[in-house]
Amino acid sequence: MEFGIFHEFTSLPGRPDSEAFAKSFAIVDAAEEYGLDVMWLAELHFDAPRSVLAAPMLVASAIAARTQRMKIGTSVTVLPLNNPLRIAEEGATLDQICQGRMIFGVGRSGVAKTYEAYNIPYSESKERFNECLEIIERAWTETTFSHKGKYYRFDDVSVVPRPYQQPSPEIRVAAQSPDTFPMLGEQGRTMFLSVRHENANMFMSHIDIYRQAWAAAGHPGNGKIHLRAAGFIAPTEAEARARYEPTLMHHYRAQAELLADSARRLDTPADSARWKTVERLRNITYDEAVRGTVLVGTPDSVTRKLKALEQELGLDGIQFELNGGGKVELAHEKEALRLLCQEVKPAF
Repeated sequence: MEFGIFHEFTSLPGRPDSEAFAKSFAIVDAAEEYGLDVMWLAELHFDAPRSVLAAPMLVASAIAARTQRMKIGTSVTVLPLNNPLRIAEEGATLDQICQGRMIFGVGRSGVAKTYEAYNIPYSESKERFNECLEIIERAWTETTFSHKGKYYRFDDVSVVPRPYQQPSPEIRVAAQSPDTFPMLGEQGRTMFLSVRHENANMFMSHIDIYRQAWAAAGHPGNGKIHLRAAGFIAPTEAEARARYEPTLMHHYRAQAELLADSARRLDTPADSARWKTVERLRNITYDEAVRGTVLVGTPDSVTRKLKALEQELGLDGIQFELNGGGKVELAHEKEALRLLCQEVKPAF
């Protein structure tokens, strides 16, 4: 199993941006030292109380320059917000700088205010995503190509540089909406599944559909699934809770307001699943959260929980979100990372 951590370069109100970068790069350095497989970078815009990670390709280049072994992934590059040719150029450049250690994770994001700020209708996000991904793959695998689509048109372009990995870097796609699962299976794509407050088992029917579509299309194997989940490790259960509960609850409340803002901007009906999620995140307790797929505890207990998920879901990889709310002390976050790499990871 592949082990990674998902990082937002978290910030807190009233704290300087330089502090967020310094602490986050300290985690990057520790991850390289401890033997983590992949550092996963979010893409977040216009959210000062949460994150400074608005330019993940730039940050990934800095990580590439200070590491030699660890892979660097985007989780996710929000394709509809960017010009696909520019993404192809920057992604190929990053892949050259890190000598093939890039994993290209892509998605649409559900943050409506970001789309408004970029003057892109959220209603276009799915079509734009599909067209962008097609262009990027062609840019990386064809020497010269033309494209005439709904949103982008160009003739005889040749993206330079070529990716270090041939024919292209690995591409993984975030799956949330039900119709995405069979599409990814048919296309033979590796899937990201994000669970922050749910139980991962609730997605089993969708995962089954993904695998059925994978097999029907004739792809070898059984599909590839990577899970992103909140998680934290400490020497004792009591220490794990004391260190992680404040950041997890802060993150849930912030996510509730972000989802509520998007629901209002998109005129989402009051009885929708989105509004139900908002209410759940506003009121969820720590004890309720850890009954879902929140991997908090000692190295032994987290190993047991993760092995059960590996067996139930057929996981190929995990992204731990060690400090989504930004409130875990740096020393405790580094210890959690060390325990993940040196005591949990070897069991797999």
